[in-house]
Amino acid sequence: MEQFKGQPRLPKFAVPKRYDIRLKPDLISCKFAGTVAVDVDVVADTLFIVLNAADLSVDSASVSFTDRNSSEVFRPSKVELLEEDEILVLEFAETLPIGVGVLAIGFEGILNDKMKGFYRSTYEHNGEKKNMAVTQFEPADARRCFPCWDEPACKATFKITLDVPSDLASLSNMPAIEEKVDGHLKTVSYQESPIMSTYLVAIVVGLFDYVEDHTSDGIKVRVYGQVGKANQGKFALHVAVKTLELYKEYFEVPYPLPKLDMIAIPDFAAGAMENYGLVTYRETALLYDDQHSAAANKQRVATVVAHELAHQWFGNLVTMEWWTHLWLNEGFATWVSYLATDSLFPEWKVWTQFLDESVEGLRLDGLEESHPIEVEINHASEIDEIFDAISYRKGASVIRMLQSYLGAEPFQRSLASYIKKHAYSNAKTEDLWDALEEGSGEPVNRLMNSWTKQQGYPVVSVKVKDQKLEFEQSRFLSSGSHGDGQWIVPITLCCGSYDKCKSFLLEAKSETLYVNEFLGCSISGDRNSATCSWIKLNVDQAGFYRVKYDEQLAARLRYAIEKNDLSATDRFGILDDSFALCMARQQSFVSLLTLMSAYREELEYTVLSNLITISHKLVRIAADAVPELLDLIKLFFIGLFQNAAEKLGWQPKAGESHLDAMLRGEVLTALAVFGHEPTLTEASRRFHAFLDDRNTPLLPPDIRKAAYVAVMLTANASNRSDNESLLGVYRESDLSQEKTRILGSLASCPDPTIILEVLNFLLSSEVRSQDAVFGLAVGIEGREVAWTWLKDNWEHISKTWGSGFLITRFVSAIVSPFATFEKVKDIEEFFASRTKPSIARTLKQSIERVNINAKWVQSVQSESLLLYSN
Repeated sequence: MEQFKGQPRLPKFAVPKRYDIRLKPDLISCKFAGTVAVDVDVVADTLFIVLNAADLSVDSASVSFTDRNSSEVFRPSKVELLEEDEILVLEFAETLPIGVGVLAIGFEGILNDKMKGFYRSTYEHNGEKKNMAVTQFEPADARRCFPCWDEPACKATFKITLDVPSDLASLSNMPAIEEKVDGHLKTVSYQESPIMSTYLVAIVVGLFDYVEDHTSDGIKVRVYGQVGKANQGKFALHVAVKTLELYKEYFEVPYPLPKLDMIAIPDFAAGAMENYGLVTYRETALLYDDQHSAAANKQRVATVVAHELAHQWFGNLVTMEWWTHLWLNEGFATWVSYLATDSLFPEWKVWTQFLDESVEGLRLDGLEESHPIEVEINHASEIDEIFDAISYRKGASVIRMLQSYLGAEPFQRSLASYIKKHAYSNAKTEDLWDALEEGSGEPVNRLMNSWTKQQGYPVVSVKVKDQKLEFEQSRFLSSGSHGDGQWIVPITLCCGSYDKCKSFLLEAKSETLYVNEFLGCSISGDRNSATCSWIKLNVDQAGFYRVKYDEQLAARLRYAIEKNDLSATDRFGILDDSFALCMARQQSFVSLLTLMSAYREELEYTVLSNLITISHKLVRIAADAVPELLDLIKLFFIGLFQNAAEKLGWQPKAGESHLDAMLRGEVLTALAVFGHEPTLTEASRRFHAFLDDRNTPLLPPDIRKAAYVAVMLTANASNRSDNESLLGVYRESDLSQEKTRILGSLASCPDPTIILEVLNFLLSSEVRSQDAVFGLAVGIEGREVAWTWLKDNWEHISKTWGSGFLITRFVSAIVSPFATFEKVKDIEEFFASRTKPSIARTLKQSIERVNINAKWVQSVQSESLLLYSN
């Protein structure tokens, strides 16, 4: 048995072909019993069968291996479950025959409360609390439901049978083909699935309502929710039907299953999960209430549904070979979800909003503690942490960069051929590059390896010298350090107009181009050629890199922003690059504020939203660096956002855009946080009108968060009536979106007593464990309280959330905002004896962020002293 300990992968001497699974969940005792019969192909002489199992008790008397050819039955001489490695080792006294046999195992398990494996979720029906049984197997938790080869490459078919209470609905990947009722129990048999990976198997048992529609080619689509909530699934149903039809055309392969069910689960750790034919969601990501959901909620439902349905092809039909290639699944589904959403809702301008994805990828990948897109995974416990902004957002961004470079048509054509070639099989990153290289004639492998196999990305510095443009690339690090690395960078640039755009590949560390020859114009008024008023690199931010301009080029771009000569994506990019360079201390704080002042007339949602995000971070740093200037900086930001606030007002306007509805809430929240008295007063007035009448037109969903934050900002321990009222709204609401909106507002309070009460509330039974992380966004005043609270409650937090990825949110949310070197020591000392593999990477990244913040504070302090002395 020893030889199998500590191995990241299962041995390959036996492979599964088909599973016949029977499960009997008991929703009262929260236990389940089951049997599995696996058709196993023994491909090499062996005395062992080794497969995955965790948190299961296996009755050794129930284990047998029957040779298909001779019907000879082999019983293992030893059955051992190695809990640490989550493997079940069966040792036989004689060598098993080569060929297909049937491995039969009986087992029992617990419907756990960890939101992974086969677990229980709670809901209320007619005032009574009930349990439902749900599965969540990605990345490696099918082994908690039945013994299996729990690796993506071990594809097989699945025949599932359930014994469940006869009054409940039960769903699985495939349609039910037979139902036999015997008193209070019924046995439901499901059609056998196509070949697929274990992490995509799904089962749900509970009470639900549904809405139903069909695609044009007859696929039945349903959206399930708790009883009474089914109508909130109508918007997602519409998106799903249209998206399935769109993907059928884009991938040139029909949806492979006879039905698609989507279901909202009350307790769900992730946003959603793409199980083949039975996609599970958090309620906030699937349900939309016309009266109480905000525009941002509607957009989230659309993009999440489009993301999960993309996986039905990219992930489920063609599956990554191992978790190293997770980004293939997630990066691609993220990118294509924007393609689908843009097709359905072009007025939302989601490709401009895609920049939010890029920025999150750039921010994480600017850390020395980042990781390459393709990351080695040595143990199942390491997988959770790579479901991060690198796999999803950097992954999506490099795909967008490649599609932009190759062109939309060759990209789509090559992708369709990749899916046809690898359908019902597994693929690696190189397989995708090969298909794209073949279809486009471009050196895709060579180009993309520099982006997926090394971590980080470049900053491209550009300066003008004697009518020449000089380009230089180096690795960008938020710490300001110099990093190694060289990329093949698809450079695009425009000169004074979007009609004059050029592109080239920057392969060397540096390159020089003559402006006149390359762009056909002059940069500084050469009499023999047209003058170029500005030069913008990385047009529409299609590339995953940052740009640093010399002072002359930067000044021209600032002027172009004021004149509104640049696209929204380019205005966004210049701002975000400038902020990142300022954080890395490659640009002054004052020059960043000067650039920000050019955005006073800005009204584009994505640009203003990022401007607001950056403003919050600058205020936090200013509070640490120059507290005496804090009020002045807040006034500067109030001035920056007042134009937009006045144009938008508090009340929705007839026929206004979806984007204006989203922007209104963000702008008003920012004004409240920066202490704008008229906003705080008006928010309070509207909040109290809402307390008197929940249907008042004075507080529509899009501005509720702004009002909730505003009333918490003015709450304190001696005047807690608004705080108590907001908790009352939380307790009475049955809409998950409203509950998370309130949780995200409660910790805004500056009073330490109330902050501690709010944090303790997150640990109470009133907050579902999936939602606690939404309440961790404390303000500047709450950082120390939150850190002490985290230390005091770490044992409980670790026990409750430690087996999933949500534990990382506690670490990053509470640790990252600090900005002193002393705090780094405190954090390192506390976690020295408490680090687990599941938080190791997040902890290192969070500590690195604190160090970056601390260096930035020092730099802003030095700059302020210089300003004072001058």
